[in-house]
Amino acid sequence: MNIGVLGAGQLGRMLALAGYPLGNRFTFLDTTGNPSAGIGEVIVDPDNQHLAEFLAKVDVVTYEFEHLPVALVQEIEKHKPVYPSSRAIQVCQNRVEEKALFDRLNIPTPAYRVVESSDELEAAARELGCPVVAKSVTEGYDGKGQAVLKAPEEAADAWQSIGHTQLIVEAFVDFVREVSMIAVRGRDGEVVFYPMAENQHVGGILRYSVAPLPDLDAQVQQTADTYIRALLDELDYVGVLALELFQTRDGSLLANEMAPRVHNSGHWTMDGAATSQFENHLRAVQGLPLGSTQAIAPTCMVNVIGQEGDNAAMLALAHTHLHRYDKAERAGRKLAHINVVAATHAELLEKVRACQALLPEAPPVEWSFEPSL
Repeated sequence: MNIGVLGAGQLGRMLALAGYPLGNRFTFLDTTGNPSAGIGEVIVDPDNQHLAEFLAKVDVVTYEFEHLPVALVQEIEKHKPVYPSSRAIQVCQNRVEEKALFDRLNIPTPAYRVVESSDELEAAARELGCPVVAKSVTEGYDGKGQAVLKAPEEAADAWQSIGHTQLIVEAFVDFVREVSMIAVRGRDGEVVFYPMAENQHVGGILRYSVAPLPDLDAQVQQTADTYIRALLDELDYVGVLALELFQTRDGSLLANEMAPRVHNSGHWTMDGAATSQFENHLRAVQGLPLGSTQAIAPTCMVNVIGQEGDNAAMLALAHTHLHRYDKAERAGRKLAHINVVAATHAELLEKVRACQALLPEAPPVEWSFEPSL
């Protein structure tokens, strides 16, 4: 198949790298004017002049990021199969719709309010109790379009800094760790789940993901599986879906947000699972049997942000795999990731700390289960 990909960034690049062994070809439609995939055929089309050319080349369409015009995806659906569907994009682009879906499916979330002015933001902060986090309803990712209010009096400045007409305001959660679920649903409705990963964010940007978790209760994993299966079935979803959650001290899970695509917190699967999230996404959209999601060994994904590290020194560490995105250095930009694999979690922590020391300004590694190692 020639697989059409909406977007041409590193996620599309990794989809193609996973798809070539399956005999796939790839055509990317870049709507930003700044493609970085560096692989396959790229049609640069910021003014929507080349859609017919794109459609003539592809058999099936998927996407590598969700901030696409919904009307564009709906138009493509008239001509070619699109997986996941435009409905998934529509929900995930709007935090109000996303929260409403969670509520409808009885998936718990942090307490939240929807506000449309700085006065309403201040009132919500008082009602929920500070600190609270205010997020733009649309277009926010990697910490963008967000502000933390430590006092209700900060509402006016937060409203102005975010610059949107509608915000979601969420109560802070006393959580033990941030976790994520990656699951895949095939065209036939089959669903497979990857082991839950623990994520460490700094400044709203993911820095480390580790899986599987040595102290994870089987019931917690089963609960997460139930939540994400409900979303997959409700949306008649095909492909990889990511669900970010908070795990609280009593073991319960609160949904934060979901992403209708392969996800940064699933990159560990490229070297740490029997089948990567990228290969399984491609299997799903083509109607092929899904691959095993079993973890091979304890694995940690380390994001390379802003500046390259000492790549040769990192590759000298046993069972360490570098995945570069062919991007120029720039503050805050995701340039690459490193997957570190080890026989035990204690060994993994030691190796990840060695990697961290070789990356400029990489934050210290902090895992919730570290005291038990």
